[in-house]
Amino acid sequence: MPHTDPPPSGKPDSERAERIHARLTGPGAPFAVVLGERGTPEYADGPRTLREFVETTWAYGDTPFLIAGERTYSYGEFFAAAAALAVRLRERYGLRSGDRAVIAMRNHPEWQIAFWAAQLAGLVAVPLNAWWTEGEFVHALDDCEPGVLLVDGERLGRVAGWARRTGAYVVLFHGEHEERGEHDEDAEASGAQALRLDRYDDFPAPDPLAAPPDVEPRPEDDATILYTSGTTGRPKGAVATHLAQAGAALNPRYHAAASALGRGAVPGMGPAPVSLMTFPFFHVAAFTGFYGAMAAGGTLVLMRRWDADEALRLIRAHGVTHFAGVPTTALQLLDAAEQTGDGLASLTLFSTGGAAPPPALVSRLTARYGKRVEPRNGYGLTETSGGVLAHFGDDYRADPAGSGRPTPVTEVRIAGPSGEELPDGQTGELWLRGQSLFRGYWRDPAATEEAFGDGGWFRTGDLAVRREGRVSVAGRLTDMVIRGGENVYCVEVEGVLHDHPDVSDAAVLGVPHPVLGEEVAAVVRLRAGATVTAGELRDHVGGRLAAFKVPARVLFTDDPLPRNATGKLVKQRIRALAEAAAPLTGTRSGPPAHPVTGG
Repeated sequence: MPHTDPPPSGKPDSERAERIHARLTGPGAPFAVVLGERGTPEYADGPRTLREFVETTWAYGDTPFLIAGERTYSYGEFFAAAAALAVRLRERYGLRSGDRAVIAMRNHPEWQIAFWAAQLAGLVAVPLNAWWTEGEFVHALDDCEPGVLLVDGERLGRVAGWARRTGAYVVLFHGEHEERGEHDEDAEASGAQALRLDRYDDFPAPDPLAAPPDVEPRPEDDATILYTSGTTGRPKGAVATHLAQAGAALNPRYHAAASALGRGAVPGMGPAPVSLMTFPFFHVAAFTGFYGAMAAGGTLVLMRRWDADEALRLIRAHGVTHFAGVPTTALQLLDAAEQTGDGLASLTLFSTGGAAPPPALVSRLTARYGKRVEPRNGYGLTETSGGVLAHFGDDYRADPAGSGRPTPVTEVRIAGPSGEELPDGQTGELWLRGQSLFRGYWRDPAATEEAFGDGGWFRTGDLAVRREGRVSVAGRLTDMVIRGGENVYCVEVEGVLHDHPDVSDAAVLGVPHPVLGEEVAAVVRLRAGATVTAGELRDHVGGRLAAFKVPARVLFTDDPLPRNATGKLVKQRIRALAEAAAPLTGTRSGPPAHPVTGG
């Protein structure tokens, strides 16, 4: 049995966390670390490419891997299908190592088949945002120039025009909902070249004993191009090597092992996880989820679209043990469980990612479920290939505003204005380097050079503070209000607003002020039937934070606050909404027009 340290009391136990880290990363330990050729930490053992990683999952055989409605793929069926498609990509379409393969579909099981087929074929997988418009798709397609598009019927119309123009191959999945693009009919009428399209349903049944192509990618070869969310401009393609993605695949297993030791359990000895997949597969937060599940022989339960009541049904029906989602969906699931009296009896892990969770979430979870359900959150970026910080268990309960500790192959620096490393307790820009970091932006050397500082440190653009090895992310550098020379971190004020029982969602932003430069404003959506006033919310914030952090204006909206695919607030749209509602240079004005009301 493992040694069990006493749980922390009142604050995170840094010494305990360091002992657990040492046990997992020392020589001969499962997550031992060595210095790689670049002088940064790498896992000493484990896969060096994604092909090596996925080939090990074949051993799980008949264990369910993907569940979507009535359809279930076992690991054996999944691997056979991915291997067969990989052979076709090489032999039928003539694609070669380094060619790009775009995946554009919702969370169908076939998304996983397509992604891993690309890896088995030695291609560079390019998952695209399934919610994009035709124009956004065309921008990314022109940028990465794929040789094949692996798409579902709902996306076909948005990429067909580009495929006709370039002659790229298209493999169509789930064609029963085929969508026509803006220019598709015009292309057909004008005699444009025919679409080179094959339907996946017409392919021969995979041979369960057939091997994938005889291709061996190198660790330094490119494995993926993941496009950034583009909330501050055009999306950029972050390129990760096989070595980086292999490190990303081991990161969630390290945090799972550290969590088990912290609970006094033996890592890897419990039942395989059954995870409800709420993140879209194209987003990097989903990579952390499916990497963790695959490494443990776990099962992914898929949803067509997010619905809290349907999520409760799936958790009951499949004995889901792990939930992971953006804070918005996490809060909605807790609301639905409380309203229906659902005890979430099978759940053991409740994790959030993609955006900063309100600190009240963990206390709410603990108050209802005690320590049976472990809370977890973390931090990661497209450029880090997934989560590189994680916060869980008693440490998370003791410090609900934190973001956690880094993986063994992630180095952290809190940098000052000149790049100097700041001491504990001082807020600066979060810089990262290590195995899972991307190598640069696709065909954009200027953006790549700007992103990296001396020594290969990646400038995240996020503000953070470090204390005894723990990191707390305070928000984006650009998501800070400078009010009369005082820094106000928007995420901190948003967290306090979320603590109020009448608040469903909140966004904080800076608005111009003739004397102070900027003033703090908040846009708030209340829960149904709530009657709290703007003044009462200001008093609530003032009871927790310094007076200069209290929003001078609180605006109410009846509509959901705009968020991107990962749950991050889209501040540009919120700012436009607020500025259209009322002038924001004073402390109070007359009531603006619906749907936003002032106070």
